[in-house]
Amino acid sequence: MEANGLKGRILWADGTPAPGPDAAAGTAAPAYILIHGIGVSHRYLRRLHRELAAVAPTYSLDLPGFAATPKPGRQLSVADYGAFIAQALKAGGISSYILVGHSMGVQFAIESALYAPGQARRLVLMGPVVDSRHRSVLRQGLALFLDALLRENASSNWLVFSDYFRCGPRWYFTELPVMMSYPTESRLAGVNVPVLVLRGNHDQVAGADWSLRLSQVVPQGSFVEIPRAGHVAQHLRPREVSEAIRSWAAPPIDASSGQRAVPAGEAP
Repeated sequence: MEANGLKGRILWADGTPAPGPDAAAGTAAPAYILIHGIGVSHRYLRRLHRELAAVAPTYSLDLPGFAATPKPGRQLSVADYGAFIAQALKAGGISSYILVGHSMGVQFAIESALYAPGQARRLVLMGPVVDSRHRSVLRQGLALFLDALLRENASSNWLVFSDYFRCGPRWYFTELPVMMSYPTESRLAGVNVPVLVLRGNHDQVAGADWSLRLSQVVPQGSFVEIPRAGHVAQHLRPREVSEAIRSWAAPPIDASSGQRAVPAGEAP
């Protein structure tokens, strides 16, 4: 996938239409778009991807500079990444979707929704950063270290740290100050679609108070915690995370007809 001179990757599995002019043909529900955080890739989203793809078209992204994709020639802002996501998806024929971001991917999802509000139908913000308790690099690094040590398992740590190696320290530290300075609360306040804030109940990075507060920034905000999970909840508890997302995203039942109602602005 390419947009604005930047190159990334989009991945999908059997049952999901390949990106192209006919990608949206025959699909009634918006697609799920999974967006990774700083330094990592689609790999730690694979288990969640598999769960969501069983019920709806699902795509995972590898963003420019990460996952051994070509390194941009300059530092990219969160808005740059948001524009890239929206433009690349539109070029691939994917014009109606639910953005599912994790960690810094939350920031990318917010900016993509702001850039193309007619395309993003809903937002899922998993393990959002940067928690107001961790506004310095030292505090953020300590939270990540404690989460990896106390709350994650060997496979999630392997995926994350091997992806850090593939990304390389130069690009990681190029984008780290971008992540740390992003005003998540104020930017999220401009989003006018339903938002779900989701965290593992043992997440050392995205605290309960911070996550709950984010869900209250928007008029249509919801908050859910996944039991027995840390920051990378989607890897350790993919089924529970998927069920939480799907339950929240499902249209409400119309009591008079027994059918699910279609929210305004969404495809029937």
